[in-house]
Amino acid sequence: MLSSMAASPSASRPQREDCRACANEVRALLAKAYPDAHCELNYAGPYQLLVATVLSAQTTDRRVNTVTPTLFNRWPGPQALADADIGEVETVVAPLGCGPTRAARLVSMGAKLVDNFDGAIPDDLDSLVTLPGVGRKTANVVLGNAFGIPGITPDTHVMRVSRCLGWTDATTPAKVETDLAELFDPSEWVMLCHRLIWHGRRRCHSRRPACGVCPVAEWCPSFGEGPTDPEEAATLVREPRR
Repeated sequence: MLSSMAASPSASRPQREDCRACANEVRALLAKAYPDAHCELNYAGPYQLLVATVLSAQTTDRRVNTVTPTLFNRWPGPQALADADIGEVETVVAPLGCGPTRAARLVSMGAKLVDNFDGAIPDDLDSLVTLPGVGRKTANVVLGNAFGIPGITPDTHVMRVSRCLGWTDATTPAKVETDLAELFDPSEWVMLCHRLIWHGRRRCHSRRPACGVCPVAEWCPSFGEGPTDPEEAATLVREPRR
């Protein structure tokens, strides 16, 4: 159960968080608030994580987790996926929306993995982004979580929360990635992104952030965009949906 942490922001709240030392104070507070943060896609191994992450575009991890058990049971590896009937794959992924596009992308990705990488999942960014449906964000998710290779994954939550904290004013994933990379040590990148995502999903919402129970309120130049009363803010905290 998420606790309701009352904020006590200081009068000298920073207007822009462009200081490495200050940014790392926030990182440490997020680590305390979300010690168990992790990728919320269900997967076992690089292949499953790659497929699940590709499917997560324009939908939620929770919804992806409802279709991947069937998907991985029927097509357990790149060769099976490459040989799959697109229509059958479409039937499985249809609940996520855009079924024809998602199915065609997965089968094409399986074929490229077989043809170009002998059925193995590449462990470098340049190779991963050559796969259908894989951009830098997806590639960094796979590298960081399946291979332990540092990378920043600027998804919508990471980008929005980073702007709220004043770490960047960028609106493009590439620039947000660059700005965060300048603030934090590579060893922190993967867990930082998990915690920013958890914070964005649970408290720092796009419309009504739960400012009054924000664990980093003291450091946030955007404090006050949502309710600052702890009791009111606590009603906005969202529990993870399993």
